[in-house]
Amino acid sequence: MGECGCKQTQDQSEVFDIDSVRILLEGYRGKEEELVHALQDVQHTLGYLPKEAMEMIADVFNLSFSHVYGVASFYAHFYFVPRGKNIIKVCTGTACHVRGAKTILDGLAGELGIEPGQTSSDMEFTLETVSCVGCCALAPVVVVGEEVSKERTPKRLISSIREAEDGKE
Repeated sequence: MGECGCKQTQDQSEVFDIDSVRILLEGYRGKEEELVHALQDVQHTLGYLPKEAMEMIADVFNLSFSHVYGVASFYAHFYFVPRGKNIIKVCTGTACHVRGAKTILDGLAGELGIEPGQTSSDMEFTLETVSCVGCCALAPVVVVGEEVSKERTPKRLISSIREAEDGKE
């Protein structure tokens, strides 16, 4: 089997429940126009699009793997590697940049030991940048999951995420 552009390793592909994907995709047989929806459903189920899942999608839709990968890679919201339990997005739009987004981003990278676009080795955190989240009046903005964080210092932000998780357990 040749290399795909998604840079996955064999270890990553063994993480997901292949039967859940197989069951999910059965509902898409014969619905060629719903390729993007199938990709979204698989990503929603697994958190990302492993190579093996995209091969299964290609089989269900009777398409080549490269076609499925080409469609998925066209859209920025599809991910080809596992992401962390907590997704931290630092807005780097103009207002956030002017008000210190770089300092926050660098601080988070230092606290987490990862660069933007990477996931911590314990799979707890993924650090990303976004061009604008539309909350310029609150700049600089950091989004954790789907919520805008009120914490302004990287260390307190990480602590508040961990405390919130401890409260859930």
